[in-house]
Amino acid sequence: MSPLSSIVSSLFLAALCGAAGMSHAQVHGTGDYLQRMDTDANGKVSLLEYQDWLSYAFDNMDRNRDGLLAPEEQPGGRGKPLTREAHRTRVAEMFKRQDRNRDDVLDAKELAAPPQGK
Repeated sequence: MSPLSSIVSSLFLAALCGAAGMSHAQVHGTGDYLQRMDTDANGKVSLLEYQDWLSYAFDNMDRNRDGLLAPEEQPGGRGKPLTREAHRTRVAEMFKRQDRNRDDVLDAKELAAPPQGK
C-alpha cells in the first residue's frame, strides 16, 4: 500500500468509526449511513455527498486549516503531506470502485459493500 493510500485509508476509517469526536459519524447500520450521508434525501449518495462525509476527518485533523495535512497532523505524527484535493480525488476513486452498477450514486447495498478492485 502506498503512503497516500495508507493516509486515505486512515481517514476513511476515522470517518466511519467516528474518530475525531464527530457525532455525525456515529451510526448503527448501513441505512443510518445512507440517511446521514444523503444530504438531499433522495435515497442515494452522490460523489459529492460521499466526499463531504469522508472529508470531515481530514478537516478535523487539518489543525491550521491550510488544506494540507502535514506529517505532524497525521496519525502517528508522520507521513507524506496530503492536500485536501488529493484526499478528495482518492475518495472519488473509492466511490467509483463501490459504485458497482456505474450509475454515479451509491444505494444502501453498494454503500454496505467494500470498494472492489483498483
